[in-house]
Amino acid sequence: MFTRANATLGANWSLHDLRHTAAYRMARDPQVSLCDVQWVMGHAHLSTTQRYLNPLAQDVIEGVLAFHARRAEHGPVSPPAAGYRAESLQMLFGKDAV
Repeated sequence: MFTRANATLGANWSLHDLRHTAAYRMARDPQVSLCDVQWVMGHAHLSTTQRYLNPLAQDVIEGVLAFHARRAEHGPVSPPAAGYRAESLQMLFGKDAV
C-alpha cells in the first residue's frame, strides 16, 4: 500500500513517518499529557517522548505576546536587573519593557 501511495504522490513515506507524525500531533495537543503520549508510543523513558515537543515559531510568538499582555494588565513592569541594557530589552520586548 505504501509503495503504491508513494509512487502516486512522488513521496517516500514509511510507517515510522506516520508514527512520528502521530506522536508529534499528540504531544502538541494540550488535552493529551506527555505521559499518555509516552505510554501510547511505548517509550521506556519520558526523555524519548520529549523529542516530539518542537513548538512552531508562531505558537511561541503567540504565547510570548499573550504573556506580555497578561503582565501589562497587572500594572507597571519592574525595572530590569542590573547588567541589562534598557535599549536591548526594548528591542526584544517592546517599548513598554522598561
